Amino acid sequence: MTILPQRRIGTTPVEVTEFGFGGTGLGNIYAVVPEDDALSTIRAALAAGIRYFDTAPLYGHGLSELRTGAAIRLARPERVTISTKVGWKLTPSRQDVVTPVGVFAEVPPLECRPAYDYDDVMREVEDSLQRLGINKIDILFIHDVDHRNKGADYRRTFDAAMKGAYRAITALRKEGVVKALGVGVNEWQPCQEFAEAAPFDCFLLAGRYTLLEQESLDSFLPLCVERKMSVIIGGPFNSGILATGPIEGATYDYKPATQPILERVARIQAICRAHGVPLAAAALQFPLHHPAIAAIIPGGRHPDEIEANLRYYRHPIPAALWHELKDAKLLRQEAPTP
Repeated sequence: MTILPQRRIGTTPVEVTEFGFGGTGLGNIYAVVPEDDALSTIRAALAAGIRYFDTAPLYGHGLSELRTGAAIRLARPERVTISTKVGWKLTPSRQDVVTPVGVFAEVPPLECRPAYDYDDVMREVEDSLQRLGINKIDILFIHDVDHRNKGADYRRTFDAAMKGAYRAITALRKEGVVKALGVGVNEWQPCQEFAEAAPFDCFLLAGRYTLLEQESLDSFLPLCVERKMSVIIGGPFNSGILATGPIEGATYDYKPATQPILERVARIQAICRAHGVPLAAAALQFPLHHPAIAAIIPGGRHPDEIEANLRYYRHPIPAALWHELKDAKLLRQEAPTP
């Protein structure tokens, strides 16, 4: 079996396949994923040569970690890279039915609360290791320290994460339990603030370097290149619209797309079609041209989605498409492209 091309994380020995697997879907995001479908999806990813899997305690209140660990353990691949996160602590609930944090459906009876203190993070890591069935974590991200999730509490949370979570993960890295240290958020500005505060290895940035958004080119991505820090791109479809196109009900940033977004995507899609390229193919391949980007991690809820995304990942794209998008001011001139 051929493993997909791999890229190194920062200056660490950790490598990830440039096409990875995002585990939010396995946590029942929006709707329930049957157990058999979840396990079959990971098996299909492994069979296709994917060797990087990202998950988190938040995703389905532990469900994504449990499913990821079980499927990989059963498949027993020769090599696999796993990333998970800290910042959300799971504890058994006294209620049989728990209201999930975010947009997850039918979660296990575990309460999920933010926790970035040193002792909390140490316990979170122990729990994740047990759910995943492993004894080491390749990449560990500090999760959800951004303005969207913390609002007015962002500054206090940032300081708590640096004093607690960062110190805990650094200690675990020295012990060999963690190989690479990162931050996983939905905004590039906190990534840059963390990068300027400490020597992180990588960042998981969801939805902020895509065909629709390139503001991170202003300062964050150049800083990553300069300091040899890697970036993993989550949400390369901007939560849906770059996969579906500007159809009725299309979602952007986990909400219904606004009219300006629908119109912009329609213009991008028209240029893609003129070159015989599916919109989703351009969306998946675009981030990988930047030297700071180590991987893209589209999610998946069924083996068919893995197969479709891999076709988009491999679809030939002429350089003229990127040039035309730039000429139409739909893509920033400085965005790296062939």
